[in-house]
Order: sequence, then structure tokens, then C-alpha cells
Amino acid sequence: MNPRATLLISDLHLDPARPAITSLLLKFLERPARQAEALYILGDLFEAWIGDDDDAEPGRTVAAALRALTDAGVPAYFLHGNRDFLLGERFAAASGVQLLPESVVIELAGEPTLLLHGDTLCIDDEEYQTFRAQVRHPAWQAQILALPLAQRRALAGQLRETSRQAGLQKAADITDVNLAEVERVLRAHGVRQMIHGHTHRPAIHEWRLEGQPARRAVLGDWQEPQGSVLRCDASGWRLERLFGTP
Repeated sequence: MNPRATLLISDLHLDPARPAITSLLLKFLERPARQAEALYILGDLFEAWIGDDDDAEPGRTVAAALRALTDAGVPAYFLHGNRDFLLGERFAAASGVQLLPESVVIELAGEPTLLLHGDTLCIDDEEYQTFRAQVRHPAWQAQILALPLAQRRALAGQLRETSRQAGLQKAADITDVNLAEVERVLRAHGVRQMIHGHTHRPAIHEWRLEGQPARRAVLGDWQEPQGSVLRCDASGWRLERLFGTP
């Protein structure tokens, strides 16, 4: 990767059961990310995050690696996904990442660009949107975080299995973004560029919106033996693959 690009990743779903993905991230943070202008993590860094008071791996190791990156002068930013929405200020302080709101407009090569996880664009999945509204409510989160760690771990496992089973029963178009919603959100923010993850359908889409060129990049998920990175610089946007050891 050329130096001074802005790099964006999402949907790593780090989990003790998938150590190769954690290793791939650590190599990425030690090497190509050190040459970046900035790193943005657009949610679902972890498969589950049950609270900043959980010191289980891979959270500690990843926090330390991100701290090494930010201490080296590369700013790192994080916005929440649907798996790690309980990640908070304690993790941010340990890792050096800056927490972002669930949608934010930044400048990329001089162009205003909207960043978000992407799950809010999947409005055809009404069941998920109802669930999302529940778990993002501050009262629900406070109630969950008050539970002992063991209970939270069990609850996270139950929610993951429920999500997996629900996904198997839904048509592919239901779990993808709604294109009319994409355009509505772009208009609402006054931008013509968007980057998100969540759907695990990596691609760069270009079209015309109200007569103007529009662009939407979808970040890929990380599955052994490879990861997915979006590289943005003055020459354009490119989805690149990272490879680990087979």
C-alpha cells in the first residue's frame, strides 16, 4: 500500500475461536496501517463486546496494538456496529481510538464522505430494526451492563445464535441495504459519497444522484485467510485484500 492513504475496515468479528483473524489484524496494524494518514474502523471489530470491564482476549491484545498505532502518530477512529455497540470510553482510553457517532461526515481527498456501519440502511429487515432500537436504548444498555460478566457472556452467546438462525431464514435482499434509503441518507447529509460495512458485500458502486455523480463503498468482512481494506487517497478508492498465513 502506498503511504498516506486513509484506510477503512469493518466486520472483523474478532473472536477467540478465530485466532487467525486476530493475528492478521495485528500484522496489519504493525505494518501497512503505520503508513496511513488515518485508520477508520466502521463497526463489528469484535464478534461480541459485553462491556469495557471484560478483560478477556482478544480485547486486551487488540487495544494494545491500537495504542501502539496511535502512539506512532496514526489517528484511529471507531464507530459502533451491531456487535460491539457496548464498546465505550474505557476501551477508547486504553487503545487511543477516538469514538465517533453512528454516522459522521469526514473529508476524504477533499470530498465530504459519510461514514456509518450500514445496518441502519437495511430498513427492509423490520425485525432487525425493531431489535436494534431496543438494544441501542440507553436504559437497556445500562440494565445489561449492570449484570455480572458471566450473565453477559451467556446473553451474548444467545443473541449471536438467535441472529445466526434469523439470518438463515431471510432472503438476501432483505439483509442488504435499501437503495432508496441510501439516497435519502445521502441527501439528508448533503453529500454524494458514502462508506459502510455490515452487509459483507464488498463493492464500490457508482451512479448518478439528482444529476450528480454518487459513490458508495461497501467494506468486506474478514474471513480466514484474508481481510478486506478500503484504501482512499487522491488517486481514488480501492478495495484491497490482506492475506494471512494459510
